[in-house]
Amino acid sequence: MIMKLKKRALYFGMAPMLAGAILPPVPAHAAATPALKQEVLAEVEAQRKQIQVMVDQIFSFGEPGFQEIRTSEYLISILEENGFKIERGIAGVPTAFTATWGEGGPKIALGSDIDGLVGISQVPGIADIKPLTEGASGHGEGHNSGMPLMVAAAIAAKHVMQKHGIKGRLMLWPGVAEELLGTKAYYVRAGVFKDVDASIFAHVNTGFGTGWGDLGLTGMISVEYEFKGKTAHSATSPWEGRSALDGVELMDVMWNFRREHLPLSQRSHNVITNGGGQPNVVPDKASSWYYFRQSDFASLRDLYRTGNDVAEAAALATGTKVTRNVLGFAAPNYGNKPLAEALYANIKVVGMPQWSAADQAFAGAVQTRNRLKVQALPTTIAPLSTPQTRGGASFGGSDDIGDVMWTVPTVTVLYPANIPNVIFHHSTAAMAMATPIAHKGTEAGAKAVAMTILDIATTPKLVADAKAWFRDVQLKEQAYDPLIAPTDMPAINRNARTMAQIRPAMEAQYYQPDKYDSYLQQLGIDYDASGRESAGVVR
Repeated sequence: MIMKLKKRALYFGMAPMLAGAILPPVPAHAAATPALKQEVLAEVEAQRKQIQVMVDQIFSFGEPGFQEIRTSEYLISILEENGFKIERGIAGVPTAFTATWGEGGPKIALGSDIDGLVGISQVPGIADIKPLTEGASGHGEGHNSGMPLMVAAAIAAKHVMQKHGIKGRLMLWPGVAEELLGTKAYYVRAGVFKDVDASIFAHVNTGFGTGWGDLGLTGMISVEYEFKGKTAHSATSPWEGRSALDGVELMDVMWNFRREHLPLSQRSHNVITNGGGQPNVVPDKASSWYYFRQSDFASLRDLYRTGNDVAEAAALATGTKVTRNVLGFAAPNYGNKPLAEALYANIKVVGMPQWSAADQAFAGAVQTRNRLKVQALPTTIAPLSTPQTRGGASFGGSDDIGDVMWTVPTVTVLYPANIPNVIFHHSTAAMAMATPIAHKGTEAGAKAVAMTILDIATTPKLVADAKAWFRDVQLKEQAYDPLIAPTDMPAINRNARTMAQIRPAMEAQYYQPDKYDSYLQQLGIDYDASGRESAGVVR
């Protein structure tokens, strides 16, 4: 995910509250009965093995943004087997889909991200940095667990709804290329959420919680500037050329000078994606990829406009031309209060997973071996995160679930499937993501979501309250203002060349659940020993 998840953990901090083992009285606007919730909890528990297999299988695929081919087809096959109707290629994105079931009642969207990160291949269950496949992508943020959570929750809720004749429509969808902020604004533009009544999103974390209001995640636009000049011999006739690379470099310098005079709330950073061919040829093409982030729509639009002005100035100064290509967009994140309160009531019921001694030992080994702060896996849930508890904090990062949040009432569940203080977008964040820690945390999240689905399906007042709060509170603060133009399209070819080269080697590492009980078993990893020996063992 674009934001660093330890920052998410900050605004969901840990509360000194032990999870309850008995279902408490039902909140006023959440009318699903305790009996129904006990049934759906049992339905999730019945899928424990399937959750483990899904988490491990998707981890082994390790596919980056827009190349989640095996991951999507795998999820589709499970959903089709369980009676969901599939629509592929939504919003023009080949690896995107919707899976729907039900009729009548409220329509509930259930989503999570599925993409990995380029260059973050990592063997799970060991505390040393060691790639599964050298140079390959991997799940250094834990996106292999979110859709398994949603699939398990949806199947469990579907069984209970069918048994008791509860009306409602479920729509599952994957977040494709979230690390590139690449698709959700396009989903919204294509009308994927046009008739959704309530939306639940899931993201991996080290704690267990949710929140409402401005969540402190910035809006962002991802844009690549391409400069075009004229080639010439760099030694014999450089005056005949116009260097596109000069344009790129001058924009970088100019932006860094301008940065001093920008609001503190902004974040901006870039990489040069094309710097030319060879030194003795004046580059006629060069490009730089920027992320611009701001805390609200209006400020983001101003920041983007400033970036465009600087690009044009750099082109003018170097005698080149510049064009820009929008690659992605993310709106600021804003959680729905009634949905968050209903979800949080269910999180309190589920409580934290029961960690084993091996789980705690492995977490400590990862932290110690990689010189991270040593902190045990948490045993208490996080408090409900509110504007008051956050104190107006801004966390710099972005997540394109914000576009859905400004389209329909939406809440995010953060579930405890990773180790405290790992570095996200780094190999340490992948070490636990095909271990019992990830399996248990994903199951806990699925239980909370499944119960919340029943709350929404059985309680018209909860739906009405969520919509009223969305309309009368959230939209009074800001209006949805996406920066993508009608001509902008998803960058579906990103990572294609990389995957064409590396996929054959990655395929040799795919999990074979028909042969091995777990991915760790397939890899020959002794999970119990990995904690005791502080580095992990690969036999």
